[in-house]
Amino acid sequence: MNEPLGDAALDQLFRKARTHSAWLDKPVSDETLRQLYALMKWGPTSANGSPARFVFIRSPEAKERLRATLAPGNVEKTMTAPLTAIIAYDLLFFEKLPKLFPHAPGMRDLFAGNPQLIEVTAKRNSSLQGAYLMIAARALGLDCGPMSGFDNAKLDEEFFGAGKECEGCEQEFFPSGHVKSNFLCNLGYGDAAKLFPRASRLEFTEACSLL
Repeated sequence: MNEPLGDAALDQLFRKARTHSAWLDKPVSDETLRQLYALMKWGPTSANGSPARFVFIRSPEAKERLRATLAPGNVEKTMTAPLTAIIAYDLLFFEKLPKLFPHAPGMRDLFAGNPQLIEVTAKRNSSLQGAYLMIAARALGLDCGPMSGFDNAKLDEEFFGAGKECEGCEQEFFPSGHVKSNFLCNLGYGDAAKLFPRASRLEFTEACSLL
């Protein structure tokens, strides 16, 4: 049985965590990114399918490729962030189910040939995995700035289109045309001095029902 976390941990993960738009000039190391993935990968997904794919945009060249896909209001905060994660999903995620869900050999075939089931499962679960990424980032002392406000089709063509699969990466494991962007999340060390007052949230009785 899990033990409740203390107030300090709960504050860091939720109560005092903020969405940042301004960043300190402090890089995020490769080791931190590896620790980040090592934590978030354990979050549950349907049939352990793990459809999310992540591209960490950090180099000036990659940032310029990203710039053209952003809504105007998201350009400055993204260009000044230490890095931006593209949270995407692989429409061929089910090909890895024999490895990830071996006790149900027929699960791969359940998805194959059913594009509607593939799309809804991949998008829902990559959204979950993006949230796990944010919680893991906060647990490691990073701040987050999740956002939509970009042209998905343009981004997909730039980073996942034919001949551009993870261009510049050490490994090219994103199949052309089968990976689609979900949302973006700036990551780094936020400048708390530039935060605006925190907005309110709905109360329990406004958002929840007990049946």
